[in-house]
Amino acid sequence: MKITDIEIYQLGEKSGGGATWASNSIILKLTTSKGIVGYGEAVPTLRVQPVIQSLREVARVYSGKDPLNVVENMHEWHRQDFYMPVSFESTTAVSAFDIACWDIIGKHFGAPIHQLLGGLTRSSIRMYANGWYDNCVTPADFGRKARRFHKMGYSALKFDPFGSYYDWIDEEGLDLAYGRVKAVKDQTRGEVDLLIEHHGRFNPVSAIMISKRLEGLNPLFMEEPIHPDNLEGLVKYRRQCNTRVALGERLLTKEQVNYVLSKDLTDFLQADITNIGGVTQAIKVSAIAEAYGVEMAFHNAFGPIQNAVTIQLDAVIPNFLIQESFYDCFPEWKKELIYNQTPVKKGHSEVPSRPGLGVEVNERALDRHKAEGQEYFNPAEPVWVVKNTWKNPGKKRT
Repeated sequence: MKITDIEIYQLGEKSGGGATWASNSIILKLTTSKGIVGYGEAVPTLRVQPVIQSLREVARVYSGKDPLNVVENMHEWHRQDFYMPVSFESTTAVSAFDIACWDIIGKHFGAPIHQLLGGLTRSSIRMYANGWYDNCVTPADFGRKARRFHKMGYSALKFDPFGSYYDWIDEEGLDLAYGRVKAVKDQTRGEVDLLIEHHGRFNPVSAIMISKRLEGLNPLFMEEPIHPDNLEGLVKYRRQCNTRVALGERLLTKEQVNYVLSKDLTDFLQADITNIGGVTQAIKVSAIAEAYGVEMAFHNAFGPIQNAVTIQLDAVIPNFLIQESFYDCFPEWKKELIYNQTPVKKGHSEVPSRPGLGVEVNERALDRHKAEGQEYFNPAEPVWVVKNTWKNPGKKRT
């Protein structure tokens, strides 16, 4: 069996969803000499055009290859791409190919991916909601919206309470963040886990101030509290803070994962299957984390293929904590892409049992939502911000 056809779909709309990136998707379709089709997904975040070009480069290696040979194929790309270990565009592109290959493998053997990786450890995946707080500015806004998602059945909510503060935060910002987090806790009667998203944007001093201020509200974890390139700052944070840390979406290799875990820089690992090297590498980093006694909470923010493959791995790994989900905050066309086959009910998603990814892709929807050019850009609100939450009271330092 050989890969005979490779198609790249840029999908999107000018606005929609809970964040700018929610309006975009990059989907890969592979077809084999036996007519089996597999789908993968790559990360779009303000890099749509470079990622698409990188997919075309990876295609030169995967074209004509046997999709069953996932290790050999990925290793060949590693051999060809001199900068793969430090290139997000390269790792997300090869991740998409690997995911599509695993979809093909499952369909070839007539089994969902989880059966090929060791079988079910759980059949129902606990999800936490993200993206739910679009248009929230005041503590009352956050509390009201949190109550709605709690009533939908979510027992954990992740959110960024820091407004437009970047690098640093002052007392006014700390007061605002505390008020927002407390409102969520109060309006959900303390029945949801609080996951505090920092988006990796603070210097160590400010991040430590935040931790000290919020630790009394008992968050489950603080996500990416420090700029991800400042590992020494993260060491300082770990020495001075009692709050638990989660990170990993911007780690690109299993070697980077091992370094972070060996230095005790995180309590929970959030590797991203569409960034770390697809299923082939994600199962390895899960095992590395297991060896350190660290639980997994895969990053899962982009689209329905990523969501489907992530659920397949969640079903297998023994060191599972909880799963991020934007599913109820996706624009409707993203759900349409997989016929809404992975819904969240009472805060959980059932593990699909169809062969491969477990979901069927709606090819008509792929054609309907094709896009071209650069994605939407708003200089006043970075692409990673949940929509309309940077309406200050945050301010620039003068």
